[in-house]
Amino acid sequence: MDKHFETLDDFLGTHFIYTYDNGWEYEWYAKNDHTVDYRIHGGMVAGRWVADQEAHINLLTAGIYKIAWTEPTGTDVALDFVPNEHKLNGTIFFPKWVQDHPEITVTYQNDHIDLMETSREKYETYPKMVVPEFANITYIGDAGQNNDQVIAAEPYEGMTDDIRNGKFYDDNYRMIKR
Repeated sequence: MDKHFETLDDFLGTHFIYTYDNGWEYEWYAKNDHTVDYRIHGGMVAGRWVADQEAHINLLTAGIYKIAWTEPTGTDVALDFVPNEHKLNGTIFFPKWVQDHPEITVTYQNDHIDLMETSREKYETYPKMVVPEFANITYIGDAGQNNDQVIAAEPYEGMTDDIRNGKFYDDNYRMIKR
């Protein structure tokens, strides 16, 4: 958690765990300058995880970053990271169908893109459920860019504690075999 952020290069390759003020816990990795991976550990879509999500990743000013993307579900996400202060602000725009049927999305999305797109077309998308929240960053890890080991396993109860306590990754930021 002692890493200092100034440039975009400082941010890329960083792995975060954060908890929104509403209690939802997320794990998020800036894989490279256009891709993010994440796992959701709390909230209405807890258990969902995604690799290689295309995103817009920008440096707003020294040490402050803006990331935005649209998921195959139709969910839009906008995050503002202020990692030097261990803070972020996120807004998630859930389509009505995700609010009504969150269980459809609670999976490894990459294996179910067709289901996400079909559900997006089958169910109502409006009105969107807008979730604007502040969050506290509880973990910052330097995983390096393009590390496919960071978000490579299904979330489980206690995973974020294992990560924070050094029980999930080795010194080279590779998953420890269980």
